[in-house]
Amino acid sequence: MAAKTFIVTLKDHVADVDISSVKESFSKLGGEITHEFSLIKGFTVKVPESGIATVKDEHADSIANIEEDQEVSTKE
Repeated sequence: MAAKTFIVTLKDHVADVDISSVKESFSKLGGEITHEFSLIKGFTVKVPESGIATVKDEHADSIANIEEDQEVSTKE
């Protein structure tokens, strides 16, 4: 299955060590962190879609949301 890019948003209370644990879980699935946000706790990851549910369940206390990255536009 082809990898897709997802936006992972973490809960405000999450410590740096827990953020590293979430990232490591994605890495074990062959994921690659492609961007880290500075204003919010979160990052984008390129990973096979089949692993998303597993990581979300494993880190439910740390992850606020995971959504597929997509292009957004406005009407002119």
